[in-house]
Amino acid sequence: MTVGVEEEFLLVERHTGRPVDRGPLVVEAARAVLGEQAQSEFFGAQVEVCTRPTSCLAELRSELALLRRVMAEAAAAEGCLLVATGTPVIPPERPPTVTPGERYGRMAARWPWLVGSYDGMVCGCHVHVGVTGRGQALALANHLRPWLPILQAIAANSPFSLGHDTGWASRRSVEHARWPSVGPAPLLDETGYDRLADHLVRTGTLLDRRMIYWYARPSEHVPTLEVRICDVNADLDTVVLLTAFVRGLATALLPEIADGRPAPRLPEPRLISAHRLAAREGLEGNGLDPASGERVPATKTVERLLARAEPGLAAAGDLELAQELYDRVRRCGGGAARQRAAYLRRGRLSDVVGDLVRLTLPART
Repeated sequence: MTVGVEEEFLLVERHTGRPVDRGPLVVEAARAVLGEQAQSEFFGAQVEVCTRPTSCLAELRSELALLRRVMAEAAAAEGCLLVATGTPVIPPERPPTVTPGERYGRMAARWPWLVGSYDGMVCGCHVHVGVTGRGQALALANHLRPWLPILQAIAANSPFSLGHDTGWASRRSVEHARWPSVGPAPLLDETGYDRLADHLVRTGTLLDRRMIYWYARPSEHVPTLEVRICDVNADLDTVVLLTAFVRGLATALLPEIADGRPAPRLPEPRLISAHRLAAREGLEGNGLDPASGERVPATKTVERLLARAEPGLAAAGDLELAQELYDRVRRCGGGAARQRAAYLRRGRLSDVVGDLVRLTLPART
């Protein structure tokens, strides 16, 4: 099964750490090397990179490191720095600008209250797994629902937003949820998906199908299931771990789907509560099992995920790597804990940004 990753980043001014609207210039420069793998994002202070499909996690890691280096070099040429964090740590000096373009312009006009401040500037990491078609993507999305809060906790990397500690491990999750359709995917087959997607666009709830922002959704332009629950992470170990878990779960679940096993029907309020707890506490607090309603340490939920994904991880040759990477992430407490530790050293947000910048740019090997 192939995998791919999209990463969104902030651009910040070199000396102040404040977001700066130089995204289009940075992307233009990066495209000289990366082509369409370098992309603009909704706000001018954001950029995005996209890997090619691969079946090898070592290749994925190498490509992510290359994409980051090229984008960081393009940013440096424009006097700014590339930062992998879910929300801006330090507030900007002026209101944001939306990247020029017909579609972004229509979105800004339709939802002006979501684009008028930097609260809406969030950066995610989207993991794609290759599928045979939309039907398989939807079946996987249905079966993955109990496990996505755990991935959200592992990926939490946005405790600071606009100059203060928000009290959340993933403030991005809170801010992103203000957009229509952000949340757990409903249980759907292909017919139900087409009917609902057409309804959302026809009624003006969404601009187009690309605005279906469910936590797991079939891609509209490539044959993949896209898992969209994760904050972007500066630490590449975390990104590779999340990708391994998504593929491992998908690989383990596909035989059960083929055998006709139904997707678990979870109480919607409980599933939403599990996501909210994951966003608040990350890896350092408790998690909620949306199937049983049991509240347990988040690290325990990851152990359950690892056990559930073990057959798929083993089949891909990723089991030992996933265990090793999770042990590293667990020891540091995850991205949110790392950001808070950087702040506690001297009580300076600039130290948080500096630590993120250093970690975002992998060392050359």
